[in-house]
Amino acid sequence: MAEASKPSLYLLRGDDNARIKEILAGFQAGLGDPSMADLNTIRLNGEMLSFEALQADALTIPFLADRRLIIVENARTMLAKAGKDSPQIFLDLFAALPESTALVMVVDDQVSKRRGERNWENQKSYAWVTKWIEENGEKGIIIDCLLPVDEDMPAWILRKAKELGGAFRPDAAHLLASYIGNNTLQAGHEIEKLITYVGKSGVVEPDDVTLLTAHEQEGSIFSLTDALGERNAVKAMQEFQLLTEKSDVIELSGMIHRQFRMLIQAREIVDEGGSVQQIEKEMKVLNFIARKLYTQAQRFSLRQLLDIFSRLLDIDKGIKTGGMPGQTAYELLIADLTR
Repeated sequence: MAEASKPSLYLLRGDDNARIKEILAGFQAGLGDPSMADLNTIRLNGEMLSFEALQADALTIPFLADRRLIIVENARTMLAKAGKDSPQIFLDLFAALPESTALVMVVDDQVSKRRGERNWENQKSYAWVTKWIEENGEKGIIIDCLLPVDEDMPAWILRKAKELGGAFRPDAAHLLASYIGNNTLQAGHEIEKLITYVGKSGVVEPDDVTLLTAHEQEGSIFSLTDALGERNAVKAMQEFQLLTEKSDVIELSGMIHRQFRMLIQAREIVDEGGSVQQIEKEMKVLNFIARKLYTQAQRFSLRQLLDIFSRLLDIDKGIKTGGMPGQTAYELLIADLTR
């Protein structure tokens, strides 16, 4: 029986950067010999990429290998523009891709839940591509790379620890998840650190998480938020500097985003007359986290929290598209919020 043909177009969409990175590494490993794989892997930036340049790379034959891997990062901008201007030339290119090309379009997107329905927030901007792939299944494939929801993170941590040859007690996984949230990139680093600490034959206990991760993360993030609420510029900047020493800006951005998402939820509960216990129940967080959220949420109005979150999204977009450096953008935000 003849071997099934491989797709030539891959649409990777989602917000789980760790998963996307893992899949791309798998694609590259599938090219064979590492030295040839490097020669046959091309990374392009969709923010600045022209159709002509993409076409030239996509139709070039591989060098001493079976396949050539073309990775287009930040592809959503390119696809959105193409969808308005000239989708047909892209569709013709997709149809003409040889099996020796693996064209991977990486689209940053996330799912939101409204009125009980889950929808991709930016799907309209690239819907013409998903439609073509659905109609041409032998030529293209969609791979969803979504961050787990917070309540699924303990199970994710247990699975990841097993993959790495270690083990967690379930309550230790829950504790780690309560601090890290659904930031899989940061969680992966913390799991490796904890497994190394207890040894491959050991089991990570809640006390280990408290010692190596939880106390450190909780103290810095909540201290930063406290300082912002107090309009204490010096303290806020000090806490931010401590955080940047422990995490890179991408990881830090996810942690800060999660903190303000939680504060928005907590503020909504407080505005409806809710208690610490209600925050704990509705948000599925540990009691001491619920107490801190209850206290901090009262330092901001809901409008202030929504405005801050909107600015955080702008900073995140700037980091991913090569705008203002992330650290500078956060320092400016802190200065503005503490004036």
